[in-house]
Amino acid sequence: MKAPGHLFLTGFMCSGKTRVGRALAERLGWPWHDVDREAEALVGPLQPYFASQGEAAFRELEHEVLGRLVQGERSVISCGGGTPLDPRNRKLMRGTGTAVLLHVSFPELLARIGRSGGDRPLLMGLTGAGLEERVGELLAERHAAYGEADQVVEADGSVEEVVEDLLRRFGPQAR
Repeated sequence: MKAPGHLFLTGFMCSGKTRVGRALAERLGWPWHDVDREAEALVGPLQPYFASQGEAAFRELEHEVLGRLVQGERSVISCGGGTPLDPRNRKLMRGTGTAVLLHVSFPELLARIGRSGGDRPLLMGLTGAGLEERVGELLAERHAAYGEADQVVEADGSVEEVVEDLLRRFGPQAR
């Protein structure tokens, strides 16, 4: 297993990237960055930006943010759910650290999305069967990109359980 530079947490929306990332960085004593929060610092709330500028512009912004973050010191970086879709982002992650996919089962993912308040640009206005269908479509579209992660961690459990799993995997080499 390669020694990590940055640790990139990837996965579908509501897979725990932000919560796990924050907790993991604290345990490691590393800086933590969230690609979506960094993008918001540049353009304001993401939902209106996404709606007015479109997904392509958002993905370009995401790439610019990731490019800046990898220039800094070793850190935990919580990526957006679509960050790995851009081959340039996957190349950046491979070249500067270790990408970890937080995998959440489909039923748990739907429950988390339901609890999140429905503020996800790609799921706006969807409920019930429509939401379930759209999440399934997005997962299928993202399967290959997500599959390029260096490690896969089952993330149905609590934040603490996922962080402990990550610490076991990366242990002393990450400290």
